[in-house]
Amino acid sequence: MIIVVLVIDIIFFNRLIKTKSNGVKMIYLDNAATSWPKPPEVLKAITEVMEQAGGNPGRSGHRFSVAAARVVYECREKVTEFFNISDPKRVIFTANATQAINLVLRGILKPGDHVVTSSMEHNAVMRPLCFLEKQGIVIKIAQCAADGTLDVSEIAKLIDNKTRLVVISLASNVTGTILPVAEVTAVAHQFGALVLADAAQAAGAIPIDLRQNGVDFLAFTGHKELLGPTGIGGLIISQNVDARTITPLMFGGTGSRSDSEEQPEDMPDKFESGTANMIGIAGLRAALGWINQRGLAAIGEHNKELTMMLLEGLANINGVKIYGTPNAGNSLAIVSFTIKGKKVSEVGFRLDDEFEIMARVGLHCAPAAHRTIGSFPEGTVRFSPGIFTTTENVKQTLKAVQKVTRS
Repeated sequence: MIIVVLVIDIIFFNRLIKTKSNGVKMIYLDNAATSWPKPPEVLKAITEVMEQAGGNPGRSGHRFSVAAARVVYECREKVTEFFNISDPKRVIFTANATQAINLVLRGILKPGDHVVTSSMEHNAVMRPLCFLEKQGIVIKIAQCAADGTLDVSEIAKLIDNKTRLVVISLASNVTGTILPVAEVTAVAHQFGALVLADAAQAAGAIPIDLRQNGVDFLAFTGHKELLGPTGIGGLIISQNVDARTITPLMFGGTGSRSDSEEQPEDMPDKFESGTANMIGIAGLRAALGWINQRGLAAIGEHNKELTMMLLEGLANINGVKIYGTPNAGNSLAIVSFTIKGKKVSEVGFRLDDEFEIMARVGLHCAPAAHRTIGSFPEGTVRFSPGIFTTTENVKQTLKAVQKVTRS
């Protein structure tokens, strides 16, 4: 039943794709940056929340405010269920994964603390760590292999009793390679270190069970594989973490404890100063409902099939070099490649201009990852299909790459 519903959805969205005058349909392969299109339920939810719940949640007692608060809490509950945690109050809404990561890094680290991370991290991790290093934080980087994989022993040999935090992405945004977060967490906890997992790319693409993998903090964004709008993300704080030890990233009005000028300690209010992003929260709530209805396993199988088609097809084109693991089972739906003798910027432009194929080129905000896989400083062309990408889209894309390589 789930697969039938997915097929109907894909057919429906394929009708929405714009067609050029020469009959060529647009193919969107940049879902790793932002998923597109969004399910119609997401667009409907955004409109409805503005029409029917236009108040400020937690700030008033009138019906609009109450309706808005209900939307926020229902979304918090859906996130709780999606990542398998027990307390909705430990879901903190942020603008994106970057803000969530900064909240942890700048909220718990003090001069002299040691942090261990991997060489495949996004600048959402690397840039705040670079800043904090100048404030006296000691940073250690575990080297990943050229295919983006990580041997846990590389992390283990850097962790000691001075390690306060290990920061690791669940999967690379450059190669899609899935990293062994549960194993890293087990090692870190042996030394009393906390673990922050960056799930910006992985959330919605693979199952993430926080009770199973044991991470202490999970940062996620809503606009990628979770299929929600931009401007909404979150941080999940484990029950094992004492929230009183974390300094908020922002201070201000929360709608609670209004008799005091001190920041409240109550969760999630302590970390959610300012008016909530009702559009983003409503859209994320609807997107999570859409994913749950279709089934994460079915979505994963669809994306795995497209990834295998891309990997096998590109491998058979002369002059194409593929980066990352060749195993689609250990990767998200992300494929990075270069073409011998051609700049990635040229390839990206021609794919868009001549074939209506949208891909991302360059360093993908992850220079450390590109140094690791050997594609720095130019970067790669990155294809990232999504749930509304079809096998026919992939076939057309492979034909386009062949033409680009030959001319």
